[in-house]
Amino acid sequence: MKKKPDLIDVCMSDLFSSPEEIEAKGYTPVVVKQLMRIRDMYAWTLAHPDMKDRQFIEEHRVRFRMSRPTAVSDLAIIKQLLPMLASASRDWHRWRFNEMNIETYQMAKKRGDTKTMERAAASYAKYNRVDLEDEQAVPYHLILVQPFTATDDPTVLGIKPIPNLQKKIDGLIEKYRAETIDIDDVEYEEADLEENVLFGEDDGGRRE
Repeated sequence: MKKKPDLIDVCMSDLFSSPEEIEAKGYTPVVVKQLMRIRDMYAWTLAHPDMKDRQFIEEHRVRFRMSRPTAVSDLAIIKQLLPMLASASRDWHRWRFNEMNIETYQMAKKRGDTKTMERAAASYAKYNRVDLEDEQAVPYHLILVQPFTATDDPTVLGIKPIPNLQKKIDGLIEKYRAETIDIDDVEYEEADLEENVLFGEDDGGRRE
């Protein structure tokens, strides 16, 4: 008997698949219905990023006339899907930033707050780089970070490695220890001399 797939796995792989692709997967009608329900509420969640869990559950029950446990279960799945969107794409964050700017501008306009309107407009223009021609805009999002891997291999710099390096180091340490064996440490004593006497200067600072 074929095992029923986990709903979260189905959503991760086919949340936005076409009807033809979903049909080709051979999901049962129950699973397809659940998938469509999750897709619908997922889109609603993106459109209402500030929503509370209570609001989600209320909206879910109004739309689908289903029990509260089902709504809570769907909410848990959507919360697992949202981080995937954040890590996979910056487009939604860009769209959301612009939406927040527009909302701020509209609220400031209703209050007659011209300073906030000006700041919101400047932020919008700067973020969207509207002052640049299209061909001048640098596609920073397409720049790939150069990968770096730590290594102790000197050949990557074109340096020939020294064979038995540690043995050579130990030999040099023993050599210099032997050469300095007769050296005694002495304590430093402060010179008790006046500068004018030491350098032959009189009280006026002139050299004799």
